[in-house]
Amino acid sequence: MTKKFSSSTWWFLGSAFLIYAVLQILVSTEILNSFWNTIIRIGAVMAIVSIGLNLIYGFNGQFSLGQWGFYAIGAYAAADITYRWQINKSADGLVVLFLATILSGAAIIWLRRKLANVRGLDPLSAFTIYLTMTIILCIIAWWVGTGITPAVTGALNILPAAVAAQIVFVIAVILGGVLAAEISFLFGLPILSLGSDYFGIATLGFSIIIKILLDNSDTLLGFEEMKGARGMVGIPKETSLFWVFFFLLVVIIITRNLLRSSYGRAVISVREDEIAAKAMGIDIAEYKILAFVLGSFFAGLAGGLYAHINGFLHPNTFNFIKSFDPMIIIVFGGLGSISGTVFAAFAWALILEGVLRLFLPQGFETWRFVVYPILLLVTMLLRPKGIFGEFEIPFLRQVLPKIRKPAEEPVNDSPVEAHS
Repeated sequence: MTKKFSSSTWWFLGSAFLIYAVLQILVSTEILNSFWNTIIRIGAVMAIVSIGLNLIYGFNGQFSLGQWGFYAIGAYAAADITYRWQINKSADGLVVLFLATILSGAAIIWLRRKLANVRGLDPLSAFTIYLTMTIILCIIAWWVGTGITPAVTGALNILPAAVAAQIVFVIAVILGGVLAAEISFLFGLPILSLGSDYFGIATLGFSIIIKILLDNSDTLLGFEEMKGARGMVGIPKETSLFWVFFFLLVVIIITRNLLRSSYGRAVISVREDEIAAKAMGIDIAEYKILAFVLGSFFAGLAGGLYAHINGFLHPNTFNFIKSFDPMIIIVFGGLGSISGTVFAAFAWALILEGVLRLFLPQGFETWRFVVYPILLLVTMLLRPKGIFGEFEIPFLRQVLPKIRKPAEEPVNDSPVEAHS
């Protein structure tokens, strides 16, 4: 028997479709110009990366400043794939990264099952094993990928150019997210055992490392097309209004379904009290990894979408100062609130990058970085839990199962059976 959608589900999907349809009409009729179209798409991208951070910090309680680093990984990985297809007319980046992520992911799952039975294995030793296996498989993926790239390139060239570009773009965005997730798993193994403050410092250091690597990506990493500190140009502008709203809707639904499952309850229990959760038999490390990897996957997706909005990437976009943006958004909207995160992300884009940039007097545009923190401080004074607090719209609200009353035993009134 198929399960019917609830009224809140229909209201949510209908409202989401209506909002998208109205915005699409406004953009198509040029009532909203390209500037505001870009601002809205950036707002949706910020909502995705911030939902990922809210899952890590707001719901799981792990203070992380590394979200911007995974955002950068997804951006440059996806951009490199589409750049090679658009400029070099080759699917080599797509094929190699696809094989590398598939093989590495399969190896991580297999090793996780095997190493779970090994007693006394410390996190650094486990990290060394995972890292060694990943490097070996990436070399194999590069060797195999270079051999099958001509066949894949030929197959894509059979399709119309616009269709092939869209296929490469969507796969590139997803692979950027998967790559960020796998790197977050490897990085999280040795540091998730740290306390919340030390974990935050470690993730901030990770973001700084990623920024330095991007500054030297053309020399140190060998990706000449990324051009290091000069910035990467020539990225196809494939991120349309449809794609950002589609991925945002998918991320919201995935997060909502996770939090309403037994896994989500375990994730939240770690935030509430690690000792009590451990006493109840919950594997603390397992659920920290789950939240961290999934949140990083969302960041990678958002990065891939962002890279294809303006067609240009620069390492300064991913410096450690900018890594506080998603943190400010989730605090502003409300820790542990998906609705608040989405609202605050769009407010951040519309106010900081839109209204304040346009309406501040000429020469005072940078004062928006002063006005915005003042608004945040006022909000924290008046509503310490954020604008939405713990409020959620009905579709996203956590619904506890009803308590079933024990069924009463039937009374046997048969005299024959009673006599026997």
